[in-house]
Amino acid sequence: MTIPPAGWVPTAVPMAMDDIAATSLDLVGDPSVDEVRLTSRPESAGTARRLALSVLKVWALPQLNDVVELLVSELVGNAVRHTGARTFGLRLLRRRGWIRVEVRDPSRSLPCLMPVRELDVSGRGLFLIDKLADRWGVDLLPRGKTTWFEMRVIDR
Repeated sequence: MTIPPAGWVPTAVPMAMDDIAATSLDLVGDPSVDEVRLTSRPESAGTARRLALSVLKVWALPQLNDVVELLVSELVGNAVRHTGARTFGLRLLRRRGWIRVEVRDPSRSLPCLMPVRELDVSGRGLFLIDKLADRWGVDLLPRGKTTWFEMRVIDR
């Protein structure tokens, strides 16, 4: 079990949710309760997106679906392409006014925000995260790193 950053708490998934969300979370794990380990393959981005969307559904935050789906894809893509890892971890956390999405991998190589030109066909991942997330960063760990982004939410 991974320990969330100070002020962030795991959020248990309530039982009332639709079948697709329940199936994704039941089969793979619930990244809002504990880190879910996924195989470091391009197709794992789809699994990570489905898990993130399932958690947003449970949290009643559909307004974040498009942005979170895109940014999860970018974080996972970086972990798969650039770390050489066999697996990576996905975690979603919520605290008052914020959600946080984390991807943990065993590489200590830091991602680099590069300038993006109009005709570039790759290298846009961190640029998109920088432009669309409210905050993002990297936490170095004794064995690897966690790359994360945060989005503001309006709590009712």
